[in-house]
Amino acid sequence: MIPKSHPRYDSLMTRELIVEGIKQGITSIQGLIAQGRGEAFDYLIGEKSTEYALLAEKIAAAKLLLARKPVISVNGNVAALVPGDIIRLSELVNAPLEVNLFHRTQERVNNIIAHLRTLGAKNMFTKSDAFIPGLGHERAKVDKNGIFIADAVLVPLEDGDRCKALVDMGKTVIAIDLNPLSRTAQCATITIVDNITRAIPNISKFAEGLKGLEHEELQEMVKGYDNKQILSLAIDEIEKNLESLSGRF
Repeated sequence: MIPKSHPRYDSLMTRELIVEGIKQGITSIQGLIAQGRGEAFDYLIGEKSTEYALLAEKIAAAKLLLARKPVISVNGNVAALVPGDIIRLSELVNAPLEVNLFHRTQERVNNIIAHLRTLGAKNMFTKSDAFIPGLGHERAKVDKNGIFIADAVLVPLEDGDRCKALVDMGKTVIAIDLNPLSRTAQCATITIVDNITRAIPNISKFAEGLKGLEHEELQEMVKGYDNKQILSLAIDEIEKNLESLSGRF
């Protein structure tokens, strides 16, 4: 039992969700490594949603609302950490969920689908009858009516090569990645440098506020968005925080 008074309570509870996901057959053991890597970068950005992250989250919400065929990609860590939040976002922006895994087994795919449906997910793509060109691993498998033909894909906790392959297919790719130097962050159309546990609720909140806007208003909002600038600001934030920390010693 982790007491709420523990200074790392939120972080430790997040780890417990991943561990529970492994027990349920939702998350892979490798997901623990990914979680630890993400935590390290979260420390470096100050464990908060920065102004540049909030801007990217707002633009992401607008892009999802503008899309004709948006899809949200779900892996094991996403299903373990933010299942209710991802379902809510799916409903808000009318973007079906699609399970996509690197360490893929059909059993784990079925477990995640069942887990999400138990929590209320209704709009899902569940087939694996198409392949993303140029990929030689399991994440190439997608639904021909889902990610394969989507014009916008939200890919939380993504692999860099698939992110690039999706961009090469002409899709708007929205990535959530705490490492602004990763291949995913550098390749994505919109990179949200934030913890997924904050980012998904933030995108939903923005989507709620933007749903009443006209198509033209949303287009005007996203016009001029510069993802390279967002990544530069994230790197600047890390440098600033490191300098601040080094001054304590």
